Amino acid sequence: MEIKRSVTNKRALLLLILFLLLFSVLLGRIVYIQAKKEIDGQNLEALAKERWTRSETIKGVRGTIYDRAGDALAQELKSYTFYAVLDPNQRSFVKNIDETASLLAPLIDMDENQLRQALARGQSDEKFQIELGAGARNLTHEQAREIIELGLDGIEYRDEPRRYYPKQTYASHVIGYTERDMGEARMGIERSLDEYLQAEDGSLHYQSDRRGIPLPDPNQNITPAKNGHDVYLTLDSNIQTALEQVMSQVEADYDPEKIIAIVADPKTGEILAMSNRPSFNPNQYEQITNYLNYAITDRFEPGSTVKTFTVAAAIEEGVYKGDETFPSGSIQIADRTIRDHNQARGWGTITYDEGFLRSSNVAMSKIALEKLGPEKLYQYLEKFGFYNKTGIDLPNESDSLIANNGPVDAATTAFGQGTAVTPIQQIQAATAIANDGKMMKPYIIDRIIDPDTNETILDNEPEQIGEPVSKETAEQVRDLLGQVVSSSAGTGNLYNIEGFDVAGKTGTAQIRDPNAAGYIYGHGENIFSFLGMAPKDDPQLIVYVAVERPKISQMETGSVPTSQIFNTIMKHSLQYLSIAPTESENNEQSTNGFVTDNYQGQTIKKVIETVEVSGVDIVVLGDGKKVEAQQPLDERGMLVGERLFLRTDGDEYQMPDMTGWSNRDVRRFAQVLDMNPTFFGNGYVLTQSIEPGVTIKKGEYLVVELGGLNELEELDEVEEGAEETMEDTTE
Repeated sequence: MEIKRSVTNKRALLLLILFLLLFSVLLGRIVYIQAKKEIDGQNLEALAKERWTRSETIKGVRGTIYDRAGDALAQELKSYTFYAVLDPNQRSFVKNIDETASLLAPLIDMDENQLRQALARGQSDEKFQIELGAGARNLTHEQAREIIELGLDGIEYRDEPRRYYPKQTYASHVIGYTERDMGEARMGIERSLDEYLQAEDGSLHYQSDRRGIPLPDPNQNITPAKNGHDVYLTLDSNIQTALEQVMSQVEADYDPEKIIAIVADPKTGEILAMSNRPSFNPNQYEQITNYLNYAITDRFEPGSTVKTFTVAAAIEEGVYKGDETFPSGSIQIADRTIRDHNQARGWGTITYDEGFLRSSNVAMSKIALEKLGPEKLYQYLEKFGFYNKTGIDLPNESDSLIANNGPVDAATTAFGQGTAVTPIQQIQAATAIANDGKMMKPYIIDRIIDPDTNETILDNEPEQIGEPVSKETAEQVRDLLGQVVSSSAGTGNLYNIEGFDVAGKTGTAQIRDPNAAGYIYGHGENIFSFLGMAPKDDPQLIVYVAVERPKISQMETGSVPTSQIFNTIMKHSLQYLSIAPTESENNEQSTNGFVTDNYQGQTIKKVIETVEVSGVDIVVLGDGKKVEAQQPLDERGMLVGERLFLRTDGDEYQMPDMTGWSNRDVRRFAQVLDMNPTFFGNGYVLTQSIEPGVTIKKGEYLVVELGGLNELEELDEVEEGAEETMEDTTE
């Protein structure tokens, strides 16, 4: 018995020792793990963090492209893509293939049988889900709602960002496009400013339970998304939309190879409208046939519009005598015969003024070779900017090709043949004629804003890049250009707009034959153009239009489709900007009026005494004694009743009552106070976001609602009625 107990005790002791050894090993392992926080070289904290930490992407929004008034031209929207769940183990899956195909196919632009086969094939292949084709991708909220309301089992959707262009063909080559799934930016400003427009995604990291539900008090790590910058253009939607409409009409009526049109403010260089045909809808970029913005990429022989600058050079050099005569028709230069455009018949012996009006090639050749000399001619072409790109803030601008290999090249270049330039170069050069000799660099990007901070990243200002001719020369050239339109001898009679003095020059450029040496010949086989400005005495707008190879009848000239575009957009724009002529003493329309001086630094009292006799309405901003800034700037023509804005050197400014002000007045007011205006509607101010009398600061945002004269009259009647009611109540 004792022996048995002794054996039992030994076994118990052995088990105890083994237990203690095992316990010690386990305890040591636990202590080691707690100290080192590792198992087999793997960090336990990292494993736990990986298992219980969730990450989500915070999507940034691509920047919006706006017009000058703040209307969106390109923006990121939410889109919807539908797919079909086929796995029967899911809560919702396609149960009735025939019904689903019948109801869904019309809404996703898909053949019913094709959809039925795709669903059946997916089921037989035991696929979890299938996509439903291009028609089920990137749908709008309205399109998605139609599908959702069908209540089809297994038809699910996911929302995705997409790039949307609300105005469709509006300035499409200027804006460009980004692929619908927010992929690569392909054209225009979308591509050239991609680094500004691109968004940066953020992230959210948080602790969760095993079901993925965030813990009550998790340690969140948030990296906020950075939205893309917003871009504001100088384009005016009222003018751009009108331009798009008339260009589409001319394209439909005359089926030309291409159309180019640019509208610019000669005082600033701002591009107010720019368009091409063929055009495209960036929402349907798969259908693009023309990827080029011809206004800046197309380099061609301009034709007679260049004669404007040849004559300007001769006048500036003092060698142009308009009443001097020459024999028109043809002239021999080396081995080349230069002919006038009427089959070299000419018009007999005529003056150089008449030669310009009739667009005589002989007159320009003689001016280039006998008056100016080739060296001076090319010097002035360089001064007018034809040797270099304009540097406009758009991608893929082409350079010119100046022919300069002897007297024949000089002669042909003087009347627009042999040398090739771009439309935007002609616009830039024309600003010098319209702007009293001061040449302005064209630009289309007004400013770039960080929407998260409202910080201005880029703010473009008008830039004078030269003064090729004097004010007196510019005025004399404008007078000649005015006669081109108004005189019976002029080639631009079709561009005469009733009520406005238009100055401009026609152009008929020959087209190089790609299959043979020389040019294409035939009726309508040219590039017909017009470079015009108005009002003549103080141009507020420059418009360039070119129409290539329109299908015109034998009774029509190329000026017919070209003038249809120019006249429509020029008249519309002048009226829209409230630029109206006044009656002169002989009852003819005239734009002559008051010309501003540089008032900066002068006392308000002195300026008022000087200006008030002109009939111009003076608006003084601030309570200072001296003028700090003004709009319009110096040497600008103004009509009776227009507003001259004077910002004083005071510290505070009161908001004026802008009721009845024109769009132009509001823009001048905003410029002089560096404010950011947003416009709704067209015409005259009906309401303003900042009440009259409120103290304002430079840089504030202003929203105004515009309407027609009838709406303004109705508003006045309502206000008068309210005042009468108040008076009755008081009595």
